[in-house]
Amino acid sequence: MAMNKVKVYSDVELKDRLVAINRVTKVTKGGRTFTFAAIVVVGDGKGVIGYGLGKAGEVTAAISKGVEAAKKNLVKVSLLKNTIPHEVEARFGGARILMRPAAPGTGLVAGGAMRAVLDSVGVKDILAKSRGSSNPHNLVKATIAGLSQLRDAYTVAGMRGVSMEKVFNG
Repeated sequence: MAMNKVKVYSDVELKDRLVAINRVTKVTKGGRTFTFAAIVVVGDGKGVIGYGLGKAGEVTAAISKGVEAAKKNLVKVSLLKNTIPHEVEARFGGARILMRPAAPGTGLVAGGAMRAVLDSVGVKDILAKSRGSSNPHNLVKATIAGLSQLRDAYTVAGMRGVSMEKVFNG
């Protein structure tokens, strides 16, 4: 499951979206120390997506660290007319996801962390289901792994060395 990382995206307008924030408490002899962990997704809405985890003593610092980490971890995704080209299943840890292309007008039928990822990448019509763990960290990673597995018909034809008609007709 090799993810094709995007090299440079300085000219692209990336929008960040907070997926989840977690308060972590460390108990010491001097009292309790609170830190925050934020998982953030960045995307341009046209097929580029990345995720990052930021940890800091304040929420805003954790979010900004997460955004910086996400910008270093960008992946290009094949989209087809506001949906995905084909059905895909993926898993990461205990999270298992299923994504199916949907007809125009269906909308974004996904829950929680998957919704944030799919919205950031620019998918408008999709049917998505999360099975197994609902841990937002693993759901985000599984969703991005599933999106990176997607191949459009042109890529498949090129890899096989056949015409577009052969890809569809067998």
